[in-house]
Amino acid sequence: MSTSPLENPAWAALSGPHASFAEQKGQVLRYPVDVSPFLAVPDQPDEHVWHDIADLIGPGASTLVVGRIGTPPPAGWTVEAELTGVQMDGSAAPAAADPEAVRLTEADVPEMLDLVSRTKPGPFLPRTIALGAYLGIRRDGALVAMAGERMRLPGWTEISAVCTDPAFQGQGLAARLVLAVAAGIRERGERPFLHAAGTNTGAIRLYEKLGFRLAREMQFGAYRAPSL
Repeated sequence: MSTSPLENPAWAALSGPHASFAEQKGQVLRYPVDVSPFLAVPDQPDEHVWHDIADLIGPGASTLVVGRIGTPPPAGWTVEAELTGVQMDGSAAPAAADPEAVRLTEADVPEMLDLVSRTKPGPFLPRTIALGAYLGIRRDGALVAMAGERMRLPGWTEISAVCTDPAFQGQGLAARLVLAVAAGIRERGERPFLHAAGTNTGAIRLYEKLGFRLAREMQFGAYRAPSL
């Protein structure tokens, strides 16, 4: 059994603070597909877990599982990707509001999606903004950097979608936004955390400089269900 919600963050979110978003079949939960691609399984899934996943996502559909399922996918499933990421604890990060950061709204989503498409920080979908607060920095009216809140667990909130327009990189905008988002999380009495690809050593070094520490490795798997 998990001793910390961070060990199974998607499950802790969807069975806790983000339960209002949860779609469920049997023992598995997921976010709506226009909010987040994440699917969660309990700490000790039974032998029907892949059947439940297939029922939830539908024939031929793909999903992104956070954490280990415990058993490999059965015949007919396609493993689209499996990767190891790192989870970083920002409890000691010096959170600080930023005077240039503005709260982004649904009206900003087209610009946010465009920035994400050009910078590839990870999944950000048309309704991801519903998960929490997103902050941005604008220059000459254009959105050039952003970061925000994704999974929310008991006592913790994940910082995600950290990205900067290539023309404005190297100015510390992403670092400022990470700390500004962390400040909002702290104001609620929660602690920030985030995930990064294990191969993204540049991002990991940046987060370490900001006071985040490595908590654990996390497994992420993208799987496609059999077609009918």
